[in-house]
Amino acid sequence: MTHRFFLPPELLKNDEFQFPDEIGHQIARVLRLKSGAQVIALDNQGRQADIELIMVAPERVSGRVLQRLPARGEPRTRLTLYLGLTQREKFEWMLQKCTEVGAAAFVPLVTQRSLVQDGREVERKRARWEAILREAAEQCGRGRIPALHPALNWAAALRSARAENDLTLVAWEGEHSLRLRDALANLKAAPAPKLGMLIGPEGGLSEEEIAAGRAAGVQAVSLGERILRMETAAVVATALALDELEEG
Repeated sequence: MTHRFFLPPELLKNDEFQFPDEIGHQIARVLRLKSGAQVIALDNQGRQADIELIMVAPERVSGRVLQRLPARGEPRTRLTLYLGLTQREKFEWMLQKCTEVGAAAFVPLVTQRSLVQDGREVERKRARWEAILREAAEQCGRGRIPALHPALNWAAALRSARAENDLTLVAWEGEHSLRLRDALANLKAAPAPKLGMLIGPEGGLSEEEIAAGRAAGVQAVSLGERILRMETAAVVATALALDELEEG
């Protein structure tokens, strides 16, 4: 297994460089890699570099760039997930798994039935949640760490989604005619699609919220005939949408 690390992009402009102390400690003390080992450095801008370790010591780890190339694990589609705030363990699981699948950004969402109604919880957990995003992106070979935006209520999320995306969808168990793949048909030709996907909380979205979404141009889509848990819906919607658009 080749280890991956996100590094400041300015470091990777040099042919040789010293790793930041925290990552150097991980390489030397935790992973116990030796000089001559190769790792992958990611610049969080969609590029990666193959690195040979030329010095590994407790106080200093340095490397040499062997080649630079586009990161292989970054989809062309920018998918922003708007996720209902819920219990910490469940929300963290969605952050991790949807990052692995390919989501580009996350917007925590406060709805009528969200288990967590205080959007300030995001800022209290930000350092922990951004670490989860970084580690998941490193593990799966992403070229960018997904962004974690401040929490929004339903009305603010609809305004943001309309401004930021080419198309915004909401996965809703009450929709039985429009399937996700059909809703994406007109987006497949775009060179770099921007898709927003709204996932409601455990108790579902209210009829009023769905009506407000439709008035704002959001299309409700079905993920199938079965009722999915919110965390399942988040991963399924991400995987299906990216597969459909990347194949396009």
